[in-house]
Amino acid sequence: MNIHIVLYEPEIPQNTGNIMRTCVALGMKLHLIEPLGFKIDEAKLRRSALDYYEHLQYTVHKNFDAFAKDNPGTYLFLTRYGKKNYAKIDYPSLPEPLYLIFGKESTGVDRKLLAKHLENCYRIPTTDKVRSLNLSNAVAIVAYEVMRQFDYEGLIDTEPETLKGKDFLDQFKETL
Repeated sequence: MNIHIVLYEPEIPQNTGNIMRTCVALGMKLHLIEPLGFKIDEAKLRRSALDYYEHLQYTVHKNFDAFAKDNPGTYLFLTRYGKKNYAKIDYPSLPEPLYLIFGKESTGVDRKLLAKHLENCYRIPTTDKVRSLNLSNAVAIVAYEVMRQFDYEGLIDTEPETLKGKDFLDQFKETL
């Protein structure tokens, strides 16, 4: 699988840090498109990413054109303006690499860029009471749906808690 998360001009370091952790958990590369609303070495960012930062694969791009030049593939834009449900995409049938593109927290992806890619604009269904979901939540929702469709390829889904051991909870049985 060759699936990437792309953040278009992210503004909030905590969101980006959470997304970094999600990327490590799923084995996805992260692309950050400038300008960023924070410094990449900011403490808030590292705190959100916790100790997974060393396992993160990421690239910072000067702008969307620079990103597109170096990263040909299938672009899927997640936006509140999308007219199609993200969960109805058959991700495994799309040519790889796949780039899941999410906009900045305040205004999303530039409207002119979205207009050039209308056929690839999708949304996460919500009520009419909210404009959009939190960026890190949206990334997690979509990224895990993609992985579900790929049958969680490359992820450990049969072993509980690999860090503490598969029998970790057995020690608590006696206290019941």
